Amino acid sequence: MAGHTENSITIDAPLDLVWEMTNDLENWPRLFSEYASVEILSREGDTTTFRLTMHPDENGKVWSWVSERTPDREKRIVRARRVETGPFAHMDILWEYTELPGGVQMRWTQDFAMKPDAPVDDAWMTDNINRNSRTQMALIRDRIEQVARDSERTSVASSR
Repeated sequence: MAGHTENSITIDAPLDLVWEMTNDLENWPRLFSEYASVEILSREGDTTTFRLTMHPDENGKVWSWVSERTPDREKRIVRARRVETGPFAHMDILWEYTELPGGVQMRWTQDFAMKPDAPVDDAWMTDNINRNSRTQMALIRDRIEQVARDSERTSVASSR
């Protein structure tokens, strides 16, 4: 069996802002609540290889792994995968951005499988990813919408 999740949220902000903020890897620790740090390891063409380190979990364990990410602005997608897979046999993520009347729908599709000796199975990880994706997407939406509101206020004030 393999794991598959799909989660989406609509962000009331312009596509350019959503794209820029969600693809600014160095600022992910300020966008996501779960990441303590991001270290850029290399950039080749449009692909960035980077190390993500999480805040300690409830047992004090710090999880860290290397991923690579390739954005395609024209197609409004980002393909990502774990290079250091840890407990995963594989982990592939597709980010999709769709402009809607109410903003931008951001969708994450994750396909993965846990290694046979992983401490959890695919079903457990599917539930965990779904729960965590909803939490992180709501935070991202709120943070981007705040920047959009602040930017709008600034441009209205400067036009007076």
